[in-house]
Amino acid sequence: MSALAKVSTVVIDCGDPVRLAEFYSKVTGWEVTHSGEDLASLGSGEPFGLAFVRIEGYRAPSWPDDAKHVHLDFTVADLEEAVGRILALGASRPEFQPGKDQWVVLTDPEGHPFCITTGA
Repeated sequence: MSALAKVSTVVIDCGDPVRLAEFYSKVTGWEVTHSGEDLASLGSGEPFGLAFVRIEGYRAPSWPDDAKHVHLDFTVADLEEAVGRILALGASRPEFQPGKDQWVVLTDPEGHPFCITTGA
């Protein structure tokens, strides 16, 4: 079956698009391709990227939360090292960690949860 569409960008609601684009640029190594007050984006040259859009009155998701929401997963070579470096960039590590030794849940500077794993 051929695809009807391809994912080109994941857009994340936030209060400060520039701040999140800079944070995720440091996490992924991707280039910030647009940076403005209401929208910022980044990419790696591939036909896929992340964008961050300003929402007035933005409220961060809570973790854990029964409400459905999207989160990003990142694969790294060394889990402990990557978590330490990402925390130093401004992420937080919530107390609730369901992944045991398989993955770590972090939150970005605006409270969006994301997971770090070795993929093993």
